[in-house]
Amino acid sequence: MIRKIVPDVINGQTLQKVTPRENVRFAARMMRDKKIAAALVMEGERLVGIITERDMTARVIAAGLDPDTAIAADIMTKDPDTLSPDDTASDAINMMRKRNYRHLPVVEGERVVGMVSVRDLYAVYNTELEQDLKDRNAFIYGESYGGIN
Repeated sequence: MIRKIVPDVINGQTLQKVTPRENVRFAARMMRDKKIAAALVMEGERLVGIITERDMTARVIAAGLDPDTAIAADIMTKDPDTLSPDDTASDAINMMRKRNYRHLPVVEGERVVGMVSVRDLYAVYNTELEQDLKDRNAFIYGESYGGIN
């Protein structure tokens, strides 16, 4: 079965976003409070960037920036690569692997509809593997044949 990003991997997400002018500490606290590892950076409804935990580490802490004066625009990845809702889980995992990402925004036209993480994709593949094992066991042990051994 081909799994599309929406609705098979993500569905009905609440977007966690900051503006480019908000300070880094605000973004970090929002990410902590929401228990997320990446936030969308948006101007109104337009995606302009993404901030990740890696950005916080490399571009703030390691660079010696003050999180109270540095703003999201200073540390975000500008114009991030995106997925469409119709892209597959396989498309997403391949892009993440090739480009060393852990999160990708999902955009339909100009509208952001979600964020997919490597964790979301692993959950899909894990579910598929579990179902595959059940199906194989059913075949091997005859459960799919009405219990005849």
